Amino acid sequence: MKRILIIEDDPVIAEVQKDYLEASGFKVDIAVNGEEGLEKALEEGVDLIILDLMLPGTDGFEICRRIRREKNIPILMVSAKKEDVDKIRGLGLGADDYVTKPFSVGELVARVKAHLSRYERLTAEARAKERNEIRVRGIRIDRWSRKVFVNEREIALTSKEYDLLLFLLSHPNRVFSKEELFEKVWGLDALGDSATVTVHISKLREKIEADPSNPQYIETIWGVGYRLNV
Repeated sequence: MKRILIIEDDPVIAEVQKDYLEASGFKVDIAVNGEEGLEKALEEGVDLIILDLMLPGTDGFEICRRIRREKNIPILMVSAKKEDVDKIRGLGLGADDYVTKPFSVGELVARVKAHLSRYERLTAEARAKERNEIRVRGIRIDRWSRKVFVNEREIALTSKEYDLLLFLLSHPNRVFSKEELFEKVWGLDALGDSATVTVHISKLREKIEADPSNPQYIETIWGVGYRLNV
């Protein structure tokens, strides 16, 4: 059950909003001033905030600014102020929406649902992207697109160069012999010997190392094989 926090000093308006939101399946808390609202907003478990602009004490602009320092959850700012400058300021401080009073509570509920859905989608996409990225120091691999970046500069690799680098990055600090790397990366589909690995290691170093003669990423362990240093 999603938890909505209403920061509103008018108890009648707050209770109406709460009733509609609870009828839509949300858990709702109310704070009647900025200080109480900020304290509750920073608690764990708050999924969205409906923030009135005109509050006693600390106003909605300041509350929004301070929430944004700590959290990235949706904030819907509501106000009787219709001037564009207030909307621009509120959105500029990090509010996700600006609703002008008077408004339909049904519209507010619809906006709440839309922003929660959007936030969940973006969060899921960010998590999926994080799962599909490998970062080791200045190297970043995007496994979805098979793109490789060194210090955020994209570099072009052949298919096997990419596979070899991905394998090494997936097993940092572990030493592999040439034979092991050939078996793991080339498998049964390729014909050749361990010299193939040596050639590809050399080409990788030329592309990812600042000084290939003094490699900082792919280290040679003499008499054993190679490892990716982190």
